Amino acid sequence: MSQSIRVAVTGASGRMGQTLISLVNASDRMHLSGAIERPGHDWIGRDVGEAMGGSALGISVTDDAQAAIAGADAVIDFTAPVATIQFAEFAASAGIVHVIGTTGMTDDEIAALDPFTSKATIIRAGNMSLGVNLLTQLTKRVAAALDDDYDIEVIEAHHNQKVDAPSGTALMLGEAAAEGRGVKLSDVADRGRDGITGARKKGDIGFTAIRGGDIIGEHDVMFAAAGERIILRHVASDRTVFARGALKAALWGQGRAPGHYDMLDVLGLSDPA
Repeated sequence: MSQSIRVAVTGASGRMGQTLISLVNASDRMHLSGAIERPGHDWIGRDVGEAMGGSALGISVTDDAQAAIAGADAVIDFTAPVATIQFAEFAASAGIVHVIGTTGMTDDEIAALDPFTSKATIIRAGNMSLGVNLLTQLTKRVAAALDDDYDIEVIEAHHNQKVDAPSGTALMLGEAAAEGRGVKLSDVADRGRDGITGARKKGDIGFTAIRGGDIIGEHDVMFAAAGERIILRHVASDRTVFARGALKAALWGQGRAPGHYDMLDVLGLSDPA
């Protein structure tokens, strides 16, 4: 693609927002066209580069998300579910690419995106990194190969400011394990243990969430049986892996038909139809 695409970033003041803005600004394939924050935020009206502690970028932070999205070719969004649904409506009105890295979305909130996929190219994933998406495929294959004599546990660790648990990535891995076994995750998920819980139910997929310090993201999928354990693991040491994946998705989506895609589509890892 020879033409630089226009990118708007939501949640501009957040850790991921600032990472995305820095990477977009450094790219020769895209440029920043909008920096969005919630109404009342103290960055509103300030040059986003200066607000981030650097040089001016010529883009003022705005709370007019609709206008910023209308002036973009892609919007990259790592915010909150309610905001993401609103941004999807704006992306559909503009007919652009909406890259969603927002986690903690319920099934109903994900379904609320459906009306907008006829006009917006929505690319949504619980995790944008190449490594995690490869791990997802491996998890599905291992789960398909092993019977329920192998207990499955998804163990994730994140920093102490993360507000949702299990993480979106953990749920994505759980979905992959359930798909491999030919079951629905909602029927077999064990997401909380406290007190006298009794023995583990055969066939359940368990989740354990750790929160502490500045852990960026660690995910293990354990297959445990009598006498052996198989552990698949991904460790992120720099959150730019997620941001780079999101930028890759924004570029991939240009010229793509409207619809609901994920990172497996972007990376060419989707199962054949």
